[in-house]
Amino acid sequence: MSASPLFSPFQHKSLSLKNRVVMPPMTRSQSPDGIPTEAVAAYYRRRAEGGVGLIITEGTTVNRSGASNDPNVPNFHTPEALKGWRRVVQEVHAAGGKIAPQLWHMGMVRKPGTGPHPDAPSDGPSGLSGSGKQVAEPMSDADIADTIAAFADAAEQAREIGFDAVELHGAHGYLLDQFFWTNSNRRTDQYGGDLVKRTRFATEIVQAVRRRVGPDFNIIFRFSQWKQQDYSARLALTPEELTAFLEPLAVAGVDIFHCSTRRFWEPEFEGSGLNLAGWTKKITGKPTITVGSVGLKGNDFIHAFRGESAEVGELGELESRLQQNEFDLVAVGRALITDPQWPAKVREGKFSELKPFSSASLVAL
Repeated sequence: MSASPLFSPFQHKSLSLKNRVVMPPMTRSQSPDGIPTEAVAAYYRRRAEGGVGLIITEGTTVNRSGASNDPNVPNFHTPEALKGWRRVVQEVHAAGGKIAPQLWHMGMVRKPGTGPHPDAPSDGPSGLSGSGKQVAEPMSDADIADTIAAFADAAEQAREIGFDAVELHGAHGYLLDQFFWTNSNRRTDQYGGDLVKRTRFATEIVQAVRRRVGPDFNIIFRFSQWKQQDYSARLALTPEELTAFLEPLAVAGVDIFHCSTRRFWEPEFEGSGLNLAGWTKKITGKPTITVGSVGLKGNDFIHAFRGESAEVGELGELESRLQQNEFDLVAVGRALITDPQWPAKVREGKFSELKPFSSASLVAL
């Protein structure tokens, strides 16, 4: 058996995990009419059986008509979808795993005329497309209030269904993230302005969720420096700017920060070897999840969508950083798509049985 720190237990509030391995959200579009099927439940159960400590589901959309651009992306508000998610929870728990839904709103990434409600307008802080073109009206105060309530409703449902935590998607250029950036948020009211003011929409969602789920249920918040539309974008250029961004979210009630990067080993700021999760933990004192090409070498996940493969990589540096408490949890993406048994094989030292990643794995069930 491996003595790797990956397989030490983790406890934070009501969340008790047998190890530090997390399955991150990965969109699949395998839920017709937004309803998770038995095959979806089986997909997650296999990862729990393989030894994943915490599964965070693919993004599942809240109850706003313009939240999704794809009717095959699961939702988290219709009775049929919630019934499907209850089955997912039951299967994962039966296999000894823990699971959290990622609550999602695509914002202006969703083009008008797409998704399960094509006639609905898209939501965005200023109604701007990725190119800066005005394609929708800015969200009104009523729209914002309704969206905050939609996230809170979904989080409360998650707890009632039996999920072990909830994650809010605040990364990668989707709705919450769009409020953080000056090029997509040009508002002059209380939801716009400097970096701290631009966190208000997200902090109000966190506060609303906290009121619904209580003090012990973990709220995970995923954020990124980069955006889907621009991989070189930087939300915070210095540790001071990152502090200004993170502190309102921490005060609002975030328990765990999920820090999205493309390569976990890359330092976030000049003069320090800490990655984004390391800096986030240092600033907030909160537990953090690191992610980015874990268990693989060569191409990152962006290249995966171009049909390129990635070879099996070493875990020594990752384990060393984890042992030094730079971060607390480790999200393993493509390696878990390729092989649901990845955690068990690593724990048992069966490194020769680990599989390289290929683009064919992206459709794996």
